Amino acid sequence: MRIDSSTTGDSRESLLDVAALRADTPGCREVVHFNNAGCGLLAAPVLATMLDHLNLEARVGGYEASAARAEQVRGFYTEIAALTGCTPDNIAFAGSATHAYSTALSAIPFEAGDVILTTRNDFISNQIAFLSLRKRYGVRIVHAPDTPDGGVDVAAMAALMRSHRPRLVAATHIPTNSGLVQPVAEIGRHCRELDLLYLVDACQSVGQYPVDVAEIGCDLLTATCRKFLRGPRGSGFLYVSDRVLRAGYEPLFIDMHGSRWVEPGRYQPVESAARFEEWEFPYATVLGCAAAVRYARQVGVDAIARRSPALAARLRDRLAAVPGVRVLDRGPRLGALVTFAIEGWRPEPFKAALDARNINSALSFREFAQYDFGDKDVDWCLRLSPHYYNTEDEVEEVAAAVAELAGRRAGAR
Repeated sequence: MRIDSSTTGDSRESLLDVAALRADTPGCREVVHFNNAGCGLLAAPVLATMLDHLNLEARVGGYEASAARAEQVRGFYTEIAALTGCTPDNIAFAGSATHAYSTALSAIPFEAGDVILTTRNDFISNQIAFLSLRKRYGVRIVHAPDTPDGGVDVAAMAALMRSHRPRLVAATHIPTNSGLVQPVAEIGRHCRELDLLYLVDACQSVGQYPVDVAEIGCDLLTATCRKFLRGPRGSGFLYVSDRVLRAGYEPLFIDMHGSRWVEPGRYQPVESAARFEEWEFPYATVLGCAAAVRYARQVGVDAIARRSPALAARLRDRLAAVPGVRVLDRGPRLGALVTFAIEGWRPEPFKAALDARNINSALSFREFAQYDFGDKDVDWCLRLSPHYYNTEDEVEEVAAAVAELAGRRAGAR
């Protein structure tokens, strides 16, 4: 499945067998899917794993099916741990990256005056969560500045760490509203030097790039499985470091899965990251996630990390040459998310025109990224996000469709 014997340039670098990967992806026969930053297309083995478990539940019962597949369910933790460089005990399943993020935040005993130090490109739901904590507990939110070229100014952020001694440092590895890749490992080195709690949102990077929690130096990391990992919707995970577990952090609403009711007036959290989970699980989804991670690891995350951003770079080059199109991505390193503004169109008609051509895309609005879109002076943009199973021909097809629509400007009416 993975390797094509041909090489280009560097003979040590093997190519992905894109034809085989597309044959494994039923959706490739239906659409040009450039919305992997929203949801990646399921691979056939992932779909088969989920359907098989649902059929088992229908035959023998839900509790009985999960008991019969207990070993495979544990595979979720071993696969995620192998993907992120930790142990299975450091991983908790979550219904989404946002669920994982809010659960992690709930474990931090914020007090009035505590500082949350973050970036201007943190994900919208994270920013809203910080504002909610400010409203409820009186915390202060400090945003580190960006460099002129885009992306957080790490030196300035480190200075803010020293001056504010924040209760939490938070950064989004790749924001949903642009192709920017933030230097989360550099931020992590400063957090470790100053012994600061560090939370990373890796929602758009897991499955697109190698993500090693030790290299990043984070205490907590959240991600979804539905995007570049190509897993099912309604799934994500939380990484919790050993030092956070040893320090006794636990979610605000811990339940019977994450703790033991040891006597009438006392409970005891479990020792692993399972304390951040809830008792009820969508077991078919959990098994589908394990299959998706296994599939990504078989394909090879290093190979994925070369191909997906390269397709995006090719697309940016094509779009930048289209009159009336302004590519918005800025920063020293860019991933597989491509955002652009287009003259003469309103957002919904423009996306509908691409939908009519069987090209999947996504819209982003200023409310998703108040700082970033304010700096770029745009109210909306279109996001295109290719992945490793997409082709160069599809890049050309999408760029040609955008050029055709830019020439029309029909949506302004």
